[in-house]
Amino acid sequence: MHSIFRWTTALLLALGMALSAHADDTAAQIRQHAGDHRLLVLGEFHGTRETPLLVRQLVDDYSRTGPVLLALELPRGETSTLRDYLASDGGEKARQHLRGRAFWTVRDDQHDGRRSRDMLAMIESLRVLKSQGRVIDVVGYDVNASKGGNQVRDDLMAAELRRLNRGLPASARMLVLTGNVHAMLRRPEGMPPEMQRRPMASQLRDLDIYSVRLGAQRGQTWGCAGGCMARPLREQVATGPRVAAGAERPYDLWVWMPELSVGTLVDP
Repeated sequence: MHSIFRWTTALLLALGMALSAHADDTAAQIRQHAGDHRLLVLGEFHGTRETPLLVRQLVDDYSRTGPVLLALELPRGETSTLRDYLASDGGEKARQHLRGRAFWTVRDDQHDGRRSRDMLAMIESLRVLKSQGRVIDVVGYDVNASKGGNQVRDDLMAAELRRLNRGLPASARMLVLTGNVHAMLRRPEGMPPEMQRRPMASQLRDLDIYSVRLGAQRGQTWGCAGGCMARPLREQVATGPRVAAGAERPYDLWVWMPELSVGTLVDP
């Protein structure tokens, strides 16, 4: 368990350095444009180091003024363990309980990147904020077992987010971290036939939803089309966030971080 303590400590030190730069800048852009929206959906590329830093910054910022519920694209069966960890002292027993769950216990690197030391370090950093008096909750909203294809999964995830949203106090905000396809408010034209017809976020448009596409000007992400591996991003020339309008928009806002890099996968 000493190795777990070392990765947590090292990544929290990295958090402190990185948050003052790119993550903080991007978080400020998102907060400015999202305004008073209470349901904020962040569409990411899985498996990066930078996105957990950004999410941590947003939770830190928003929890200064009210309760925050962070919904992660993890099986909903992980929720009780996540809550136990946030309420713990972060000691060896608590870390072992969280890290020992089946979701985090992988045998190889053929997974989509949601299992990373960066995500675990983010959860630890939120535990620290909660121990300082912030009102923070972290839950999983994904299905426990994938059955029925992409559309069935998106339907079930949307239903779970709707249920969670109903239980929010009036002063609370919910942040949802998800893959960028699930975050779409509309299915764009010309998509492959296997893509879901009604992405998860499109089923929540009657709520106070604000969807953000998290991109980067360059770098790498962890992708699993035809095998899981680091994949380069197409370089983008972006001078700032782009706000979308109109009923056919897939997202409300596009933001581009300077660079994305592949996170550290959990050891087998």
